[in-house]
Amino acid sequence: MTAEPAHLVTAPPGQQLKREFNLWSAFAFAFAFISPIVALYGIFGLAYSTAGPAFWWNFLIVFAGQLLVALVFAELVSRWPIEGSIFQWSRRLLGQGFGWAAGWVYMWTLVVAMSSVSVFAAGFVGNVFGWDLSPGQQAFVAFVILLLGTAANISGRLVLKILMTGSIIAEIVGSVGLGAWLLLFHRDNPVSVLTDGFSTAGFLGLSGPFLTTMAFVGWSFVGFESAGSIAEEVQQPRRNLPKAVIFSIAFIAVIVMFSALSIILAIPPDIAENSADPVYDTLRFQLCAGPAKIAEVLFTVGFLASFLALQTSASRLIWSYGRDQALPAPRLVARLTAGQKQPVVALLIATVIGSVIILASRLAPSFYTLLLNFTSGGFYLAFLFPLVGNLVVRGRGGWRPGQFDLGRGGRVLSVVALLWALFEFVNIAWPRNFYPDQPILNWSIVLAVLVLAVVGGAIYASVRSRITTSDVYDADDEVVA
Repeated sequence: MTAEPAHLVTAPPGQQLKREFNLWSAFAFAFAFISPIVALYGIFGLAYSTAGPAFWWNFLIVFAGQLLVALVFAELVSRWPIEGSIFQWSRRLLGQGFGWAAGWVYMWTLVVAMSSVSVFAAGFVGNVFGWDLSPGQQAFVAFVILLLGTAANISGRLVLKILMTGSIIAEIVGSVGLGAWLLLFHRDNPVSVLTDGFSTAGFLGLSGPFLTTMAFVGWSFVGFESAGSIAEEVQQPRRNLPKAVIFSIAFIAVIVMFSALSIILAIPPDIAENSADPVYDTLRFQLCAGPAKIAEVLFTVGFLASFLALQTSASRLIWSYGRDQALPAPRLVARLTAGQKQPVVALLIATVIGSVIILASRLAPSFYTLLLNFTSGGFYLAFLFPLVGNLVVRGRGGWRPGQFDLGRGGRVLSVVALLWALFEFVNIAWPRNFYPDQPILNWSIVLAVLVLAVVGGAIYASVRSRITTSDVYDADDEVVA
């Protein structure tokens, strides 16, 4: 087969994506997926009310663990730069069934996270325009956001690149700019507050506040792997994607830790004790209404960009399944638009499922809470599949690295990365008594995994006999997948 110079091409013909993303685009995509604003705003109030200022140290711990995972994933995406990331890596490491299960967990994690972020974004949109949205109205705005995101995706990668670049500007201004202003002119607390609580009995215990907030902070450092979700749309992917994976988590970590520190040191006592939304209330108190409104606009941009990146990742994963005939109606699922080569049906599938989840948030709040609780644990469960596969292949002596290589330390690093991801998944899934009135919700992650296993097992049994592997070639006609 003759390959296009400097590109990867995929078989069968007619299912080839356009390579219109470069290193910056891949980095911007992963950056928007994680989003410092979403990473911080989504967990700050809950973490602060649970463990106080000392929860900040969890950012360092979780970042260290996730950086190890990112390094392993950088190796994997360098070896297999294929659309579908975790699904494709896992199946090439330990086989078809293993990979299908990995992608199934990751697919639902992405779709649920996409839906949840759209609901949060709808709330911010309402605040920006001064709308007092009822739950039903918020769900409607979230549905409109889903439709607009689908339209933006179908319109082409140029739109995505512009929106992602704009989100980075908004994130830097909103996170770094406001954080620096708070540190310089509005410090109400000494740095020593970061150690408050450490001497309290049980604070560092297995069920104590510190480990509990470590589970919350786990949400802040996922999404770096999303650069691999668009692998076949990135130029020189073996060189660019590992950089995008590592740079995105490192850059996000610096911004999130800096922003969190600035807010912690600026929180007035009354807000620290009584506020359900300490981030926005602190900004409004310290900066007055006008600048706080600007901050809310920037927050809205961050949530919308994160939603768009999540939707894009989910659609690419669904499309990758369809191309390999790993879902029902595969030819329809794998269909691309004629001009922009966008996975239009996969996008519509993600949108429809997201709409159902948003409707569930209105009609069945407990079911929606169960799904929402699953998202953070779902990412770590999905991470475990390629981490386990990577370590097994290394143990068998069958690992062959791509351009990015961890060298002799790769096996040790892989072991530590796996142990970290396993620990954090158990920590997140542990049935703490958050819902005393509905104790079944304390088992949200376990229940969601069981349901996914049953439904996924039935679907896999119906498609397993026809699943194929799309060969991927490099510029030298060497099969790399």
